[in-house]
Amino acid sequence: MKTLLQRRPRVLAAITAAAAIALVAGCSSGSGGGKTTVKGVHLANGGALTVCTHLPYPPFQSVVDGKVQGFDVSLIDLVAKDLGVKQKIVDTPFENFKTGAFLNSGQCDLAAAGMTITDERKKNVDFSDPYFEATQAVLVDKKSGIKSLADLKGKKLGAQAQTTGEDLAKSKGLDPVSFHSSDAVLNGLRTGQVQAVVIDYPVVQGWLKDKANASAFQVVDNINTGEQYGFTVKKGNTALKTAIDRALARAKSDGEYKKIYEKWIGPYDPSAASPSASS
Repeated sequence: MKTLLQRRPRVLAAITAAAAIALVAGCSSGSGGGKTTVKGVHLANGGALTVCTHLPYPPFQSVVDGKVQGFDVSLIDLVAKDLGVKQKIVDTPFENFKTGAFLNSGQCDLAAAGMTITDERKKNVDFSDPYFEATQAVLVDKKSGIKSLADLKGKKLGAQAQTTGEDLAKSKGLDPVSFHSSDAVLNGLRTGQVQAVVIDYPVVQGWLKDKANASAFQVVDNINTGEQYGFTVKKGNTALKTAIDRALARAKSDGEYKKIYEKWIGPYDPSAASPSASS
């Protein structure tokens, strides 16, 4: 999602704010409820850095061995550690990230959801420095005969609702079937509901590690849309944005970012670290 076509969008999930599922990443979130201030950062819930996300979105965040884990989770753990608290994750509908609803209501301190930084989204939330460069992949059934993005006209195409992948498809005059999550998109391809999907490449990388998937599906196009992911905070929350940016900068300089990248994404690409902030 960045100032670029934006991604990881999703159709209105059947979940509502009231039904949001609270999940703790890693250890216990610590004691205490209610607002508190830690090292100059105001926290919605005492003893924890409360993070809104939208599950699942591997490799950025998904439930692994009963815990929410992933690339985003590991990076935000660094921020929480700096503040001396634990990270607490709340599963919420993706559309609320675009409006900043849960940040404005004080339900969450920040949002971490593989979200592209865009000018439109900046109207409602403040973004951290970019932490990941993303591209969009065209993933197809090997039997489809599709060889590139240009071959998608007239084909049944899938994308995640309200994401930059869906935006890209529509900008090409296509009419993609909308799915509520990345898992649903890929399952739609696997089960023949669609012949191809446009989706974030990092998601495809993880999915194709499964030999059964790799034997039946392939990437035929990789579109560089200039997208960069960022974490979001409530507009004007300079203290938390600064804490996030500081943790990201240190991780990129001391090798921690590289370790986390290789664990969750794959072979390290230095350009993915997005060292410079977006304009």
